[in-house]
Amino acid sequence: MIDRFVLLFSLAPVTRGFIAMLISGFSFPLCGVMLLRLDLVPMRYMLMHGVILGGAISLALNLPILPVTLLINLLLIFAMIFFTRSQSFGFSGASAGAMVFSMALASIIMHVNDVPAKDTLSLMWGSPFALTSTDLVVLAALAVLLVLYIILNFRNIVTIFFNSEIAISLGVKVGLHRNIMVLIIALVVALAMKLLGAFLVDALLILPVLSASVVSGKKFLGMKKLFIISSIIGLVLSAFGFLLAVGINWPPAATISMLSGFAFLIFCIFRKFSTGVGRK
Repeated sequence: MIDRFVLLFSLAPVTRGFIAMLISGFSFPLCGVMLLRLDLVPMRYMLMHGVILGGAISLALNLPILPVTLLINLLLIFAMIFFTRSQSFGFSGASAGAMVFSMALASIIMHVNDVPAKDTLSLMWGSPFALTSTDLVVLAALAVLLVLYIILNFRNIVTIFFNSEIAISLGVKVGLHRNIMVLIIALVVALAMKLLGAFLVDALLILPVLSASVVSGKKFLGMKKLFIISSIIGLVLSAFGFLLAVGINWPPAATISMLSGFAFLIFCIFRKFSTGVGRK
């Protein structure tokens, strides 16, 4: 078994894939905390459909896929920021309309330009083995940007998550920070979809954060602990899941996603029984 791993990791695609999963597992849950605390879970569906629209445009015009999908999602986010500034329904409500528009436009583009639907929808199933050195650099740069933003603005972020009105009274630029976090989420989702696949969007963004909350047993876990525990869980799951997938020749994205789901279920069961025993 050791000889098999040594042989496989001597291959550049496997090594790059493992490095990508370590970076993603560590950093993406940090973005997941923002996603859940800002109540923007529905927005990720819009971003996923934005990737499909970007894929349809890039295939129709023979353009590089990653820059186009990132641009489309950024345009969608900027449009939502602009048009929902004075609306009560905010990002979550507007994302439904943007999602429908993106999918409809993608369908028309595919029909008019004879772009096979399977080619566009294949973007939903990215593979760590298909990553290039450039992809790794982009992924690492985004992870560094995310970590630096959280470290440099941690106090403001915590205040905004606790209460936006209190944050405003303390002089925090709530609108600016909220928009920055939304933009970071858009970049992470678009990049994860293209490079790693739709499976890993929820597996590394949301499930580690939910698992961290369950492990703590507290509804309102301290922000610092939530960020740290979520990141550790995501890193362990992505690393172990990738090694398991390579060892038994399973698809990495599906394997990591399955482990994330099982981990969350086990944490929930353990917490329920431990709480029940404590009450008795």
